[in-house]
Parts: sequence; structure tokens; C-alpha cells
Amino acid sequence: MIRLSLNLPQSLRLEFPIVKSRKVATRKIAAVKKGSKFSRIFRHIFENQKINKFLGINLAAIFISSSLFQFPLNFSSKEEDVLLSEIPINLNTKHGVQYPVKKVAVTQGYKLFHPGIDLDGITGDPIYPIMAGKVEAIDHSKYAYGNAILINHGNDLMSLYAHLSETEVLENQEVTIETEIGKMGATGRASGDHLHFEIRDHGTPINPFSVLPR
Repeated sequence: MIRLSLNLPQSLRLEFPIVKSRKVATRKIAAVKKGSKFSRIFRHIFENQKINKFLGINLAAIFISSSLFQFPLNFSSKEEDVLLSEIPINLNTKHGVQYPVKKVAVTQGYKLFHPGIDLDGITGDPIYPIMAGKVEAIDHSKYAYGNAILINHGNDLMSLYAHLSETEVLENQEVTIETEIGKMGATGRASGDHLHFEIRDHGTPINPFSVLPR
């Protein structure tokens, strides 16, 4: 505060106090200028209530949608994009469970980015269902699983047979463990002759060794 006095006798002097005002906005601007460019940007974002509310709503929506997500049953999906499950399945079937090939030689196991097992063989080897069921779908593709068969065994349990050279069944056909459903091959995304085999429980691939006999 600055005091101004006129050149008058003491008894007649008048004092006029003048106060310098500094607006709150000036201090805020100065505060914003402190720190690096990135820190000022993030401070502006997270101090803004409307932006905070927007971010909160969208993060909550992402969390809810991810928790409800289920992998669809289709042949067009890449093998690397499938979620894995280690839940054991207890099966009580009339005709038992078997391997889909006569000579079992596993060349690649069930792991992250590979939601099934690969069984070695040569083109033309017969392929059989692991259990009795009904043919859910058949696909013929130059990519991914190539020629593939999906069999429904009931209770949302399905088995997938991929990279076949031939398919020998029709959709909705009933099959048993003695039905030859196709022949081994190397169609689709395959580096050599083999059968890519998956088991899916409610649409999610599970470890085939939790179902296949030991």
C-alpha cells in the first residue's frame, strides 16, 4: 500500500491509501507456467473436473465390457488371439474318449498363443472324433485353420480339427468315435502335415490333455 500526502499543515493533510490489486487469475497463470510442458498438460487435465468425470465414466465402461467379453466360436479367428483356460473337465461318456489319430505324436503342446495341440502325421491319415457328437460346422479356408471341422459333444463342449486335406462329413451329421471325419493335411496356416486339435468349453479353449486319456 502507498500513501500520498499533500504539502499542507499536519492538521489539514489528507492521506489517500492506494492498494495494488492482483487478481487471483494472475496467480493461477503463473502457477500453470511452472514445471515442464508435459507436467503442465497433465496437471491441466487432471485438475479439470469435467475431464475427470469423462475419464472415470469411460474407464468404468471399458472394465465392464472386458469382463463380459466371450471368445466367439468361429473358424476365422487366428490361433494366437484365443484366451486360454486350465479348468479340468470331468467327462462321463457312453463310448469313452480317444485321440483323433491312430498314432499319437505331439509336436506342439497347449500354451499361450497356441490354444490346442498339434499331432504329427502325413497327408491322408484318417481323423476321428474324440467322442460321439454332432458336426456343428465345417469350414474351407486358405487361411488360419484351413479345412476344419467343429463337433458338438453336448453341454457346450466342442472339439476342433484343423488343417485337414479332406472333410468327409456334413454339417448336422451325427458321428461316433468310429466315424472317419476327414484326413490329415496341411491346409490353411500350416508349416507341414499335422492335425491342429482344440477342445472348447463354452467357447473358451481348454487344455486338451484335461479331456484326452493319459
